[in-house]
Amino acid sequence: MRKIHAFQSCSKFFIFRTSSTSRSLASQRFLASAAFSRPYTVSSAGRDFTSFFCHNQLWSSRSDGLKPSDITRVRGIAHAVAEPDAVHVTPAGFKEVEVLTPRRLLRIYAQLAKSRLTILVVLTAMSGVALSPLPATVPILLSTAVGTALCSASANTLNQLQEIPYDAQMARTRQRPLVRRAISPLHAAGFAAVTGVAGPAVLWFMASPITACLGAANIVLYAAAYTWLKRKSVSNTWVGAVVGGIPPVMGWTACGGKILPSADYPIHLFLPSYFTEAPLDMSMIDNPLGAFALFMLLYSWQFPHFNSLSHFIRGSYAQAGYKMLCVLNPQQNALVALRHSLLLVPICSILFPLSGLTTWAFAITSLVPNAICIRGSWAWWRRCGEKEARISFQNYLWYLPVMLALMMVHKQGLEWRRWVGMQDEVPSDGADIPKPKV
Repeated sequence: MRKIHAFQSCSKFFIFRTSSTSRSLASQRFLASAAFSRPYTVSSAGRDFTSFFCHNQLWSSRSDGLKPSDITRVRGIAHAVAEPDAVHVTPAGFKEVEVLTPRRLLRIYAQLAKSRLTILVVLTAMSGVALSPLPATVPILLSTAVGTALCSASANTLNQLQEIPYDAQMARTRQRPLVRRAISPLHAAGFAAVTGVAGPAVLWFMASPITACLGAANIVLYAAAYTWLKRKSVSNTWVGAVVGGIPPVMGWTACGGKILPSADYPIHLFLPSYFTEAPLDMSMIDNPLGAFALFMLLYSWQFPHFNSLSHFIRGSYAQAGYKMLCVLNPQQNALVALRHSLLLVPICSILFPLSGLTTWAFAITSLVPNAICIRGSWAWWRRCGEKEARISFQNYLWYLPVMLALMMVHKQGLEWRRWVGMQDEVPSDGADIPKPKV
């Protein structure tokens, strides 16, 4: 530190006799020399993807034993060079920590839970309840929604706890509560623990044990596997797609549906009427193929939705050192999205009607939204531009609610025309009820 102090005294003598432009230039040169005077060292084994970004090494360990007190001295010297008349920083230069009132605390909890993402997860779980052929009561509906929301809140909080230093480097995440220290990591860990225990408990006692196990598995997959893989392999996107495909299956099992076939619970295929003369057996609609169809819809939807989003924020992912496909190979990233856009066509037009969840009319009406979204994904893959990626992302924002609404309209056994009075009621023997003559 003697050399640095000598530089400080010389700098003061020089700065007092130079113009403001020269003063700024001298301070910048000093900061550059101070930043690189003690270089970070990275072993050959640690030269991974993050080593290509100089500032990411701020989060790596130092081999030269630099202490926090040394950093404080360098900061004080840099301030003395920039402002020689004001060496000490007054407490007024720092922002005071906000008092955690109940209203602010609830807002922070909502940010930890990623409220908009949690709402989407709950809505997809409710779609599994709505499309299930089994009856659902109001307590089942509410408990599934609450339990799923708690599981999602726990997983998102645990994710943010592990990514504090990386979130601080991205413009879109640096205002998260843990990054700006609006809440302590211990407090956030307590919130994650409470919600992580309460969510599966509510699902276990109010819905079904299978639903609780799926909720707990989703917490582990997202908070452990997905979060860890983001800095290791591009396969993190596929793991995240599995996480997104589980909530509708949770809604399915909450109503009592099974997810694995058995002798008492076989897989039954509902062929079009012009392929078979057998009457429609409504008792076979509750089969495992329905749960698989719901999972595949959300699983494949994740890729064009997330890949297009990641394309126009890939600079932030690169800055934080994440191994995302949009950073390493943008063209392949768009191709994966196009593949799953094409895969959604047989999922909607074949798998859903074949499982009995919808009528075969859904196979026709679902072609229009799929065609619009495939066109956007194709244009993005051909040009690989940000404009095309944004168009594809916007397409898949409305795609999911439109598809779920069409499924409800074409739900097997649900006669909307009879509900609105456009069709006569049909008794159990299949004969039309004659209208009374007036």
